[in-house]
Amino acid sequence: MAVENVLEEMKISPIEVRLGEVLLENELSQKANSAFKSKIEKLGFELLDDKNSGLINQIKSIIIKQIQNSEVQNLNLSELISSKLNKEYSQLSKLFSATTGMTIEHFAILQKLEKVKELLIYDELSLKEIAYQLGYSSSAHLSAQFKKVSGLTPSEFKNLGNSERKSLDNL
Repeated sequence: MAVENVLEEMKISPIEVRLGEVLLENELSQKANSAFKSKIEKLGFELLDDKNSGLINQIKSIIIKQIQNSEVQNLNLSELISSKLNKEYSQLSKLFSATTGMTIEHFAILQKLEKVKELLIYDELSLKEIAYQLGYSSSAHLSAQFKKVSGLTPSEFKNLGNSERKSLDNL
């Protein structure tokens, strides 16, 4: 509805507005596109100008959903992403790296470590249980990766509280 209101305010008649997609009869002028982009960004939305941006966001979404909503044990990320998007993983990996400046694997590691931080703060699972749940070979491997990326050991982080956590959209 928010996007529809912006389009109406700008006197643009869309053919269809669906979640995450607007279908227009004609392309917007550069000026109108800029104005539309500015207005929807104020509402907390992002304009994805091309299919590549959409693919990048789909890859990120798949990774985040997988890590946040389920146990990750023995997750084959390349197969998961490739099958969900029906594209070759090597093609997706090159596109992701070129666009974001990091590999899909590094993005997944950052997401996992944010999940580790969340679980450490909740203090309901041991580090060994967290490592198992997130698909690490051992708690030592998890600790080493955590220290390498965050500069802190899991114990040091836990003692700090949640002041070091990043929101998922800021990774």
